[in-house]
Amino acid sequence: MTGNPRHFESIGNRLGFRAQPSGDHELDLVWRGGRFPALLCLGIAAFLLLLSVPVFLAILAKGLDSAVGNLWYFPAMNAVLFGVALFLLTLKREIRIDRRAGEVYLSRSSLLMRRRLVVAFDEVRALRVGDDQVYSGFAVAGSTAGQKSFPARSLRLLLSGSQSVLLDRGGGKRLDALAARIAGFMDKPVEGL
Repeated sequence: MTGNPRHFESIGNRLGFRAQPSGDHELDLVWRGGRFPALLCLGIAAFLLLLSVPVFLAILAKGLDSAVGNLWYFPAMNAVLFGVALFLLTLKREIRIDRRAGEVYLSRSSLLMRRRLVVAFDEVRALRVGDDQVYSGFAVAGSTAGQKSFPARSLRLLLSGSQSVLLDRGGGKRLDALAARIAGFMDKPVEGL
């Protein structure tokens, strides 16, 4: 195994991978960042350009000590929104299962970092569809008042020893279908179906 399975744990991990076209010996599953929030930030930032550009030009002309200098936060806020949109657009997670090499490649990347994990087929005991205890936090939606943790359905690769790698979280038939597809491709059993 190359990499650290802990880098693939995430509280708000409800991804929904999409299969990419590949040959008979490879299975490529890709998730690209949150498109709706990214496009929302990009749209707001584009709209705020109507305010930010004139304010920025006025600050350049009159300086920060002038009355218009008090509006310095409009261009700053616009730059932050563009940065957030760029970050969200560059989020990507990928699972590539290669039968010829007998390996599972997991990658997680964004504008700021890139993580990779390579696991050989013989290091994988099985796949498990079950519930993880997810702790309440900022990334958990809904009303969780008074709850410290709650169950979240997950798909994991069970490795030799006691380690496991989180592949996806979600619910219902989508996760079961993904588990059956990966297990069939790797020729490994699925626990919990």
